[in-house]
Amino acid sequence: MKIGIIGAGQIGGTLTRRLTALGHTVLVANSRGPATLRDLEAETGATAVTPREAVKGVDLIVVTIPEKNIPDLPHDLFADVPRAVPVIDTGNYYPQQRDGRIAAIEMGLPESRWVEKAIGHPVIKIFNNIYARHLLEKGKSQGTPGRIALPVAGDDPAAKAIVRDLVNDLGFDPVDAGGLDESWRQQPGTPVDAADLDAAGVKQALADARPERTAQWKAK
Repeated sequence: MKIGIIGAGQIGGTLTRRLTALGHTVLVANSRGPATLRDLEAETGATAVTPREAVKGVDLIVVTIPEKNIPDLPHDLFADVPRAVPVIDTGNYYPQQRDGRIAAIEMGLPESRWVEKAIGHPVIKIFNNIYARHLLEKGKSQGTPGRIALPVAGDDPAAKAIVRDLVNDLGFDPVDAGGLDESWRQQPGTPVDAADLDAAGVKQALADARPERTAQWKAK
């Protein structure tokens, strides 16, 4: 596939490395311009581009930037992206640690639903509950006992199917986590967060999740 990645931090850089190694064509962008991504470009064979170039003519897009920076994306960035193109949101809301207060999320809107509304394109929530190093190093062949599973939440069955196949290729078991309104079950502070569970463990953790945010994950 031809994949555009917006964000080249821990998760964005890791996905660039993993996806190019799998043979995908990767366009990677950040907020500081392509010139700042030359080392990653040289290491991986990805092409450093602008955000507008990263969403043009691609089969799948990954948005992996801090929640506080979502409103800084060009307001029409996704205007010409076909609705059938899956857009992955890997983000988490860290009000005390990084993002400040986002009123709609504080009032109970799931983080990825907020992202979806902000960018004007449906999103699939995935890769937000695993450490970047584990995403880089802990993928295993399908059928390996104890293979780490990752929850995949979203409303479009066709888009979710594409994303689940990609998760499997990366070495993890995809677990359907329901629609995007259920994606709060994999937000920070829930049982599945950074837990590296297998498929059965992820299903149980999602079921055990509670919607109330703990104090650590609320704005002060």
